[in-house]
Amino acid sequence: MANLLIKNIEIVTMNEKNDIFVGDIYVEDDLINQIGENLPISHADKVINGKGRTIIPGFVQTHIHLCQTLFRGKADDLELLDWLKKKIWPLEAAHDEESIYYSALLGIGELIQSGTTTIVDMETVHHTDFAFQAIAASGIRALSGKVMMDKGNEVPKNLQENTIESIQKSVDLLEKWNMYDQGRIKYAFSPRFVVSCSEELLKEVSRLSNLYHVYVHTHASENRGEIEIVEYETGMRNVTYLDHLELANERLILAHCVWLDEEEKRIIKEKKVNISHCPGSNLKLASGIANVPNLLDQDISVSLGADGAPCNNNLDMFNEMRLAALIQKPFHGPTAMDAQTVFKMATIGGAKAVGMGNEIGSIEVGKKADLVILNLNDFHTYPMFDVNPISRIVYSATRADVETTIINGKVVMENRIMKTMNKEDVLEGANRSIKRLIKKMPNI
Repeated sequence: MANLLIKNIEIVTMNEKNDIFVGDIYVEDDLINQIGENLPISHADKVINGKGRTIIPGFVQTHIHLCQTLFRGKADDLELLDWLKKKIWPLEAAHDEESIYYSALLGIGELIQSGTTTIVDMETVHHTDFAFQAIAASGIRALSGKVMMDKGNEVPKNLQENTIESIQKSVDLLEKWNMYDQGRIKYAFSPRFVVSCSEELLKEVSRLSNLYHVYVHTHASENRGEIEIVEYETGMRNVTYLDHLELANERLILAHCVWLDEEEKRIIKEKKVNISHCPGSNLKLASGIANVPNLLDQDISVSLGADGAPCNNNLDMFNEMRLAALIQKPFHGPTAMDAQTVFKMATIGGAKAVGMGNEIGSIEVGKKADLVILNLNDFHTYPMFDVNPISRIVYSATRADVETTIINGKVVMENRIMKTMNKEDVLEGANRSIKRLIKKMPNI
């Protein structure tokens, strides 16, 4: 692995002091080895001139569905349960090995191009090994897992699982991929949501999560209809039920949590559960607006995710940051969810949520070199004089301003050119795959 020196660049550290200054960063293998001024170039295999550029920690998105990227534009203008039953579940059921692979690569290309370096990803029932192959080849950092579904109404036959088989396939994938490439890839058990999972399955996921010390990633309290089903079937609300099954702990990531009651908030706070806030998805599916300022006031871990392409239509953290900030202000006032708070959620907050706060999420010596170089020299980001760089990034910048992305010390995109995948091949493969899937199901 080449040693890298980035010279004369504005560094937005996101360290405890929130230091921002112009300097150099020296990367040795996968780690940040030095930060300072006038660092010598003699030991560097590659030098990047950062003059006039800004470098930030790579974004950490804590809720993504790479398997759904192919379905962008195929499930617009529906609420959650109709969206799942009429469009997403049938499309996921039609997936094959090639379509999963290209769906994952398509999503990862978009993520890298928009500055995301770490994701928490939930796949579908089958062919998950091919998503892991795409993750491995792309260089992105990921927690990912096979979705688990052993119950539910109106579920396509190809997504209906036997409980024992679902668990065994998950464990097989975990034993193959967890800690791949010195921990760049980790496994996360991924029961879809309480509506799709038996109590037997969820109890075993809880046991296995403790046994293997890995994360559990699921959805909770996204939609009022979903909550009604859970209450009818279990006599409890989502988070209370998950806690009853001993799933609520610091290794649980709950996507959405739009509709929480006070008891659920108490459990989340006491058990140190992590919430992934997905404002774009929650708005598009008309699910609602999570009361994030209230959660943050209680020191609850809240990070950001784009969710899947068919319920958001992009996987862009710049879009999620801007939405996360703006949608709260009419309810909580203009100072709620300021730029610093939102940028923290997108970087070090996400890193802490995945248990990697000591490794990623900020630019500090000894941390992994997951870095994003921005070019903020354009009409939409000027003037720059006496403007906080984080304000420029959250409220003005776009994914088109991402110039170079570095993950684990490796340059995966430079000057907007992808280095770990052939863009034309991915676009062609994605189109070919969705065309094949749609032919299987012309009514979608």
